[in-house]
Amino acid sequence: MTVPGLPMAVPSRDLPTRVRIHEVGARDGLQNEKATVPAEVKAEFIRRLADAGLTTIEATSFVHPKWVPQLADAEALFPMVADLPVALPVLVPNERGLDRALALGARRVAVFASATESFAKTNLNRTVDEALAMFEPVVSRAKSEDVHVRGYLSMCFGDPWEGAVPIAQVVKVCRALLDMGCDELSLGDTIGVATPGHVVALLAALDEAGVPVSALGVHFHDTYGQALANTLAALQQGVTTVDASAGGLGGCPYAKSATGNLATEDLVWMLRGLGIDTGIDLGRLVATSTWMAAHLGRPSPSRTVRALSHEDTEEH
Repeated sequence: MTVPGLPMAVPSRDLPTRVRIHEVGARDGLQNEKATVPAEVKAEFIRRLADAGLTTIEATSFVHPKWVPQLADAEALFPMVADLPVALPVLVPNERGLDRALALGARRVAVFASATESFAKTNLNRTVDEALAMFEPVVSRAKSEDVHVRGYLSMCFGDPWEGAVPIAQVVKVCRALLDMGCDELSLGDTIGVATPGHVVALLAALDEAGVPVSALGVHFHDTYGQALANTLAALQQGVTTVDASAGGLGGCPYAKSATGNLATEDLVWMLRGLGIDTGIDLGRLVATSTWMAAHLGRPSPSRTVRALSHEDTEEH
């Protein structure tokens, strides 16, 4: 239930005063849905997210429809939202995807790499080095067009086939993406196995390798209930960009053990309690996720959405 003045804001000196939330619900959140979500519904979802105060909303992915059928409508969707006064990054797997994105006026793109050989093979059908070689001309061309480039890095904290992922291995790929020209990196806990100490250790190693914390974002899944704890650990190390998905939508189609992303509402609730500004209207965001949950035919997994929209029922 909604109670005025809650959560009470109690700022901490070791935390940033503002965090930018990189909203991934419309792309990462919906890409796994079995039933096709109409482009008009996706566009309305993005518009409602913008109206709630999100300033970075990942719109879609220009991948081949064979690989992610849910996002086959990228050409139809992007023009429906291109007028919004927010950043609308899109994923591009290769130069063909970049061509499609640029033709529609996209000014922010993202490439998606892997820290492990197993996931690179499964997701991209390439080795890690082959994938990086594929991204190099994509990033180079995007930068020549003055387009912002984000580099996603999956399996930073664990891999379902390889188990533990050496921190040095993650740092090596991060460094390669940054040297390639990426403006920003997103560290992905694709199967949700990270814990706070691991987060701190990786960020420390990246700092030692000359990767500025200002260029880093974090992308946690809540498989083991650690996403908020890991986010707090990252904030304490200076990270100010956090990926999240409205309503906790999403997983990973190529990692079957991956459950939903960190819910944007749960993140905003925690940040509000820490006195950290996000610019987001939580009430409007909850209403948006409730609206989308109705379209998908199931309740939102977000605890905050359930609490504030009265979706939970008391058990006696």
